[in-house]
Amino acid sequence: MKSFQLSKLYIPFTYKMMIPYMALVLLTDVLVGYISYTMLVQSRTEMAETNIRTAMEQTRNNIEYQMDEIERISSTLFSSLTFQNALQNTGEPLEIMLKMKDDIIPQMRAPLQLYGNNIRLAVYTVDEKMYEVLGDDMDKPIQRRDYYVLSMHHIENTDWFKSLQASNQDNLWIQLASDRKLENVSHFRKLVSSSGMASVIGYVRVTARFDELLGNFDTFPIDQGISLRLLNTQSGEVMYTRGLANHQSNPASYLSVKEEIPGTPFVIETLVPHAYLSKDASKMQKVIVAVCLISFLVMAFIGYIVARLSGKKMKRIVMLVRSFQEGNFHKRIGFTGNDEFVHIANSFNQMATSIQELIKNVYVQGIQKKQAELDVLQAQISPHFLYNTLSTIGSLANLGETDKVTAMVQGLSKFYRLTLNGGNVYITLEKEIEQVKTYLDIQRVKYADTFEVYYDIEPDILQTPIIKLILQPFVENIFKHAWFGKTIAIRITGRRLGDRIELKIIDTGIGMRPDTIKKMLSNTSLPMPMPVPAGQTDKVEDAKSDKYGLKNVEERIKLRYGTDFGIRIGSHYGAGTTVQIILPVENAEMREDAEGIWL
Repeated sequence: MKSFQLSKLYIPFTYKMMIPYMALVLLTDVLVGYISYTMLVQSRTEMAETNIRTAMEQTRNNIEYQMDEIERISSTLFSSLTFQNALQNTGEPLEIMLKMKDDIIPQMRAPLQLYGNNIRLAVYTVDEKMYEVLGDDMDKPIQRRDYYVLSMHHIENTDWFKSLQASNQDNLWIQLASDRKLENVSHFRKLVSSSGMASVIGYVRVTARFDELLGNFDTFPIDQGISLRLLNTQSGEVMYTRGLANHQSNPASYLSVKEEIPGTPFVIETLVPHAYLSKDASKMQKVIVAVCLISFLVMAFIGYIVARLSGKKMKRIVMLVRSFQEGNFHKRIGFTGNDEFVHIANSFNQMATSIQELIKNVYVQGIQKKQAELDVLQAQISPHFLYNTLSTIGSLANLGETDKVTAMVQGLSKFYRLTLNGGNVYITLEKEIEQVKTYLDIQRVKYADTFEVYYDIEPDILQTPIIKLILQPFVENIFKHAWFGKTIAIRITGRRLGDRIELKIIDTGIGMRPDTIKKMLSNTSLPMPMPVPAGQTDKVEDAKSDKYGLKNVEERIKLRYGTDFGIRIGSHYGAGTTVQIILPVENAEMREDAEGIWL
């Protein structure tokens, strides 16, 4: 039923024409929005990448400048003859102390004062007589500019020094001892005597902090996921990292921007998450979506106004067609002008006039024929029941059962009073039950207390109008066909199922086989009644009269209510029979015919 209603959903033609229009507007808005969003994101990404590259160039220049300054410090000490001679002095201790005071320490302190950041300048001497100058603990972070004069014994047994000696490397940037842990880097080179065999007289180590070498990190928003790394291309090691990005876990989620430091194996790498590059994309997306949505709504409103203005005449035609469909054939369409709508109106008016004439000649005649068929079916029941009852009364009169004859005549009178019902087709369910009770009272005169009847009717449906004489034929059929034994029980139920009423007549009789049920609902005559006990042979009637039973009620229901309503029979031979009757709660014809019931 639901799918049927959906298939009949009415949509004005002008609104249907709006569908491709709105689809085109929506497609245009989506395309324009997508292109705008893509271009804005691309522009924002290029701008962010440009800013990152500019910041990296500044950082490269800064670290290059500071590394050049540190190398200049070590080169100054390497080329100073005074400094070399002081380191090679083998005189008296006092002379050595004076040389250190006058020639070594001043040349080490001077560049430290000129250098802007905190660094450590250490000189390891081969001469064991040289006095040592101890600075801060080298295993702790650099907090100030400091200098050291130390003996070779401090480094000659370390792994890193042995490795440098074995590889014969010199004048290089490298992380030594605790540099990696403290995030430092050192410039290490030999001090060679310029006289004689050019022997090694010591080593210079200048240690600086990476964060000071790289300069200001404000241009790198670390808190937004950007990471800065210093790589050694020769060893492949990451010497310094600033930020939390894990490039190895998901390299596709980062943009890698690199800058080489000239003259060194170092490379500055910045890992920029794509989320940072498009961080403003969500704001831009909201703005673009809002603009596109407003554009779509404005165009939709314009389309709606155009469709409404252009569809007024069509809507008027549809309204009159619907009125015509509901049975109002007197309205006509009047349009002025000379266009397609005027021609449609004139054709509609002519069709309405023709249909009115056809209704008089066809529709009314069909109703009259239907009513005549109902009247014939109705007339078939009363004489049939009257014949059976009068036959029983005659039998009782012959036997001298005067009281029973009187009771049956009174019951018969009440039964036909209810049947006539003032000439109305419909009767309330309550009166129909009363009519059945009257019929059973008549039968009780014949069969005394050999049957029991139970009623289970919902009170809220007792005043529902139904066509009369739809229960009595089934109850009568129980006495004719179902009774096989000394007693029988009958149960009559009624309940409401949504917009329908379900009535049931249930008996505990002999039941029927499937072929018997089929014959009862066909156009053929019903079979002969079932055998009855001795002493009840007056129940056997002419088989020809049985065709007015179930089939009669079935045809009356379908003629009056339609094919969706009718009778169903369920029976098991030897276990009883159930007759189900489905009726509507109300319909237009019932409201008209039932007016007489409530007067």
